[in-house]
Amino acid sequence: MEPKHIYFVGIGGIGMSALARYFLSKGARVSGYDRTRTALTAALEGEGALVSYEDSLDVLDKAADWVVYTPAIPATSVILRYYREGGYTLMKRSDVLQRITEHSFNICIAGTHGKTTITTLTAHILRHSGYGCNAFLGGISANYDTNFWSSERNVCVVEADEYDRSFLKLDPDMAVITAMDPDHMDIYGTSAAMEEAFIAFAGKIKPGGWLLSKFGLERGADLRASRHWTYSLASAGADVHAQGLRAADGAYTFDIALPAAVLKGIVLHMGGRHNVENTLAAAAVAHSLGITPEAIRLAVADFKGVRRRFEYVLKTPSVVLVDDYAHHPEELRALITGAKDLFPGWSCTVVFQPHLFSRTRDLAPEFAASLDLADEVILLDVYPARELPMPGVTSRLILDQMKNPRKRVMTKEALLDWAAQASGLVIMAGAGDIDALVQPMAQKLQQRA
Repeated sequence: MEPKHIYFVGIGGIGMSALARYFLSKGARVSGYDRTRTALTAALEGEGALVSYEDSLDVLDKAADWVVYTPAIPATSVILRYYREGGYTLMKRSDVLQRITEHSFNICIAGTHGKTTITTLTAHILRHSGYGCNAFLGGISANYDTNFWSSERNVCVVEADEYDRSFLKLDPDMAVITAMDPDHMDIYGTSAAMEEAFIAFAGKIKPGGWLLSKFGLERGADLRASRHWTYSLASAGADVHAQGLRAADGAYTFDIALPAAVLKGIVLHMGGRHNVENTLAAAAVAHSLGITPEAIRLAVADFKGVRRRFEYVLKTPSVVLVDDYAHHPEELRALITGAKDLFPGWSCTVVFQPHLFSRTRDLAPEFAASLDLADEVILLDVYPARELPMPGVTSRLILDQMKNPRKRVMTKEALLDWAAQASGLVIMAGAGDIDALVQPMAQKLQQRA
């Protein structure tokens, strides 16, 4: 039985808000708490959710049938402690997603990079083609300005999150694994433990199910499914790969080679070669569902991307501003190389806000190496998210290991002053609150342009 009253502790999170929208679509009373009001929480309020921004007993729903929380909420939360001590039904986001999807045909997209774009593009192709699906996305679709939509077809396209081993609650009929690079070491402890979790995720695929994994994964041979394809941007040894790739005017044109077909004339209006590779994965899923090549081609051409995934904020003859969620060294590497590929000859400045003290500590050399690919780098202070400060862990930990001499740490205020005289290609990257600076930066750069 689905709840009539549901309360979300951390309702403004991207995954939590998708679930909130699901229950709003079912007519449930949805309420919740988050620390700050954002565009996403404001949108939820406009859709009928009751959202408060004080961790106080005065604002919670005492009639809640379910209380959903994220691991990012501290155990000291007044609201969370009240519900826990009051005997309410407490569930993690992953538990709720498990219940929602237990009787549906599930397409689950996992991996440390690329999963949001692949999930969103897969769901978009299914929606645009008329096939239909329920979509639970880890980003805001630029086509539909939401991270959730519903359909009468009992198919769910789900972003399968590896954080806290959440994706092991899902039972895929079809699954994609994009990467198994080290991340979330606060949860997994070792790279090997994280890889084992992805292998276990592949083991959750239902009998007769289908798996698509990135070609060349170190533990790729340990990923098992009844049917297993691989994909790659460049390697013809993969079951799915690109042919005839060419870039022009910020878009890519290419063909997609599949085991028994070639999808010709695909046009992607989204920057970055890594997004071409993401498109291969989404198209392979759609093709395996029987969606026609023409329907796939039209849907990809219409794809406007995901908010904060190589999102063009400003494009003028003298300055281009790109906003991206990249917060892992490999994501930054793909972002910078993809941007320079599309804008050859332009100076490339990356403004990066490290996310989490633990990730900064664990991957500082890798961050430094990726950021060295840019012509100039500006680092903001580390965004703590769910963590307390760690001794000796600041943005300088990355800065001091960089070889590029054009590097510095700036405050947010100093960054806006810098923007008034900037030009060329400017990329803002990170998963913290750097997105709040994007529009002020665009205004400063627009004045300059």
